[in-house]
Amino acid sequence: MTAPAPTPARRLTAARLGPRDVLHVGSAGLRSRPMRVVLSALGIAIGIATMVAVVGISASSQAQLLRELDKLGTNLLVASPGESMFAGEDVKLPEESVGMVGRIDGVQDVGATGDLDASVRRNEKIDEGDTAGIAVKATTEDLLKVLRGEVAGGSWLNNATGRYPSVVLGNVSARRLGITEPGRQVWIGDRYFTVVGILAPLRLAPEIERSALIGWEGAKRLLDFDGHPTSVYERSTDASVSAVRKVMAATVDPQNPQNVKVTDPSSALRAKAATEGAFSSLLLGLGGIALLVGGVGVANTMIISVLERRYEIGLRRSLGATRGQIRIQFVTESLMLSGLGGLAGVALGAAATGVYARSGGLPWVVPPWAMAGGFAATLAIGTIAGLYPAVRAARLSPTLALHAA
Repeated sequence: MTAPAPTPARRLTAARLGPRDVLHVGSAGLRSRPMRVVLSALGIAIGIATMVAVVGISASSQAQLLRELDKLGTNLLVASPGESMFAGEDVKLPEESVGMVGRIDGVQDVGATGDLDASVRRNEKIDEGDTAGIAVKATTEDLLKVLRGEVAGGSWLNNATGRYPSVVLGNVSARRLGITEPGRQVWIGDRYFTVVGILAPLRLAPEIERSALIGWEGAKRLLDFDGHPTSVYERSTDASVSAVRKVMAATVDPQNPQNVKVTDPSSALRAKAATEGAFSSLLLGLGGIALLVGGVGVANTMIISVLERRYEIGLRRSLGATRGQIRIQFVTESLMLSGLGGLAGVALGAAATGVYARSGGLPWVVPPWAMAGGFAATLAIGTIAGLYPAVRAARLSPTLALHAA
């Protein structure tokens, strides 16, 4: 009777870890050392918070500038005297410049100011040289409409008040003169003028903010204004801005167009909006350095964790855990550690942006790509920081690990 053939030995295979098991074993080290987790995640959080806040503050400032541009418009042009070809010769714009610009195709509104040889003071007893840098200008009635300005108090000059000793102060001029409400009087030339209005700030015309404005006809009758405008402001349709700019100098002074300078006041705001993030590069670099330091802290934490948990690693290996499962455990732990720091950093950065925007009256803007990119960066840092400790843990011999414990 022959003996039965021996049954071939079955090859043992390690059990597969599901996502839930991976999260459980990966979070075990974090749960056992909460204070170390907080300190390690803090470095990541500071780096991400810095980067998100820098991008958010820059985006909020840019949004405010673009909002102002939408309100003020980019279709305003200003014609003013340029440099004469002959040294010492004063350039003056023709008296009929305002009417001529108004006839250009596409122009909607036209206003003008003319400089006056006069000073404005609280009273006649103040020295004539003490003008606080306030210019006196004659102005047309349509100027405020062209500039899309607003009157903070009182009223704008009209056909009646513009003929008599009435004046409207720019907001800077009113502040320098110490006048907070209409009805007060100021000394201009050789008589008192009644303040009928105070303007709100004008971002596109800072020269008007620092001026005392008198009606065109009143300036001719009371202050010997010669009628030559110093600045001609026009508002055209958006589609015709380029065409108007090409012909504006020749229209203002057909005989000497080279003596006319045409500028676009909104170009400064557009340039500022376009370069708002230029100075953010340095702060982004500092945030990146902080993030890198946080990643080094995570790697250091994971290495210490491997050294402290050699017995656990040896026990798991002796019970059948593969090297791949050990690597996954520690990479997952590193990812969770950096991910917690990333979430905290995104929240802190968004909150810092909100505080800055609220204090400065800006819209709160945090680009989604900044938050998503910041969190993705933390996951990348966590993966890189956890690779070496994970490989080191996987290479531990079960026998030596249990013997060392």
